[in-house]
Amino acid sequence: MTDTLTAPRDDVSAAPTSRPSARWATAGGMVAGPLFLAAGLAQGFARDGFDFTRNAISQLALGEPGWIQTADFVLTGALLALGATGLRRVLRGAPGGAWGPALVGVFAVSFWAAAVFPADAGAGFPAGAPETTAMSGHGAVHMAAGAVGYLALCAAFVVLARPLAARGLRRWAVASRVVPVVVLAGFMASAASVLAFTAGAGLGLLWLTAVTARLAGAPANR
Repeated sequence: MTDTLTAPRDDVSAAPTSRPSARWATAGGMVAGPLFLAAGLAQGFARDGFDFTRNAISQLALGEPGWIQTADFVLTGALLALGATGLRRVLRGAPGGAWGPALVGVFAVSFWAAAVFPADAGAGFPAGAPETTAMSGHGAVHMAAGAVGYLALCAAFVVLARPLAARGLRRWAVASRVVPVVVLAGFMASAASVLAFTAGAGLGLLWLTAVTARLAGAPANR
């Protein structure tokens, strides 16, 4: 009789600790995008010669104050990795609960790669840089890391549409399948407009914030 009364007490005490810790971890994924964009915008307006219509945010890692943007890459990657861990806990046992967070983790690693391998100078930035960009080895790795990272993010949105739909968030699920198309369109238009590239990348970061917050706050249908 004593055993039957004490067993449920252990189950109840264990449940509240796992869910709050998972939501705390997902906060990393919620903060990462807005923080990265805010830091990039602030630096872009403050740095001499930087033009959002001609230069990518990645180029802010060049020049003497470039360490700020490099640190921004490192911190954003860490926050995204934390968010991916939280998503994995929140979505445990749910459709897409393994692949979605794993793909977000790949996106996180791409920011660390971008920090280690900076973009090339060009389009007049930093001051004194030529207008045309000569591709270097580190610049090629930087571009490849960004491409792989954002492809992984777009794939993550498609996968995360499943747990959104499972929680009854149909419109969110549809949007999560449409956003990758817009993000990739921005990347494809980057040759003609750097702003299109920046807008597409920014949309991906902000949608990850929104989806992470929605999944962390929505109850699972069990």
